[in-house]
Amino acid sequence: MRLDFAKMHGLGNDFMVVNAVDHPFEPDAARVRALADRRTGVGFDQLLLVEAPPGGDVDFGYRIFNADGGEVAQCGNGARCFAHFVRARGLTDKTTLRARTTERVVEMRLCGDGRVCVNMGEPVFDAARIPFACDDDVHACRLDVGGHRLRFGVLSFGNPHAVTEVARLEDCPVAEIGAQMQSHKCFPAGVNVGFMQRLDERRLALRVYERGAGETSACGSGACAAAVVAERWGLAGMPVEVRLAGGALEVSRGGDGVELSGPCEHVYDGVLML
Repeated sequence: MRLDFAKMHGLGNDFMVVNAVDHPFEPDAARVRALADRRTGVGFDQLLLVEAPPGGDVDFGYRIFNADGGEVAQCGNGARCFAHFVRARGLTDKTTLRARTTERVVEMRLCGDGRVCVNMGEPVFDAARIPFACDDDVHACRLDVGGHRLRFGVLSFGNPHAVTEVARLEDCPVAEIGAQMQSHKCFPAGVNVGFMQRLDERRLALRVYERGAGETSACGSGACAAAVVAERWGLAGMPVEVRLAGGALEVSRGGDGVELSGPCEHVYDGVLML
């Protein structure tokens, strides 16, 4: 089987993007893990599949697989690369696109300056839908993790997020706490863990430990989750610049949800014979 793909990234959060409209591709978890291997495969944080629209209300289907092989429902940085990819491959001539993930419809808008704006929808605070198996308040729950008593804001943008405030990002044990949170009883499906530092009322710094991928250089849905939690906790207001290791994203409020804006880059095209 011939598999054509593009390697892309959004602020260093990298993706293998496959046109599964013309050549349907149904990877199992083992195949995704093999492709994600940075020594023997292509290497990526997430695999993105562009599929034919599952209904008349959208332009494409949009499937996302983490490097561990698990399928997830949202990726903000990936959505920007998705929009760039379908235009570059001639799959559409639209500048505003709608794609359906496993849980929601994502709207993407290509801007003239090379940036892509993604409507991430409204955050979900319902514990059952996140999912969050705890009686504590999702807006400010306190959990014991590895000897640390931490306050988290818990929410979903199609994938679960737990965001905590830290004084200094460089002093934070991101890998230790992030890994332990994956097996925490309150998060039956795992969780993306955001460590947020307030810089001022319009700027945040953020590190994110993503379930199935570990710490990444950028996380779009994590930036949106941090912006929402910061707003609720009175730390910052939108629009807000969220600074990550790979660069800055802007999070703002649109008419029907939270919007994420940032760049994306095409690295190379490749062909695999599977």
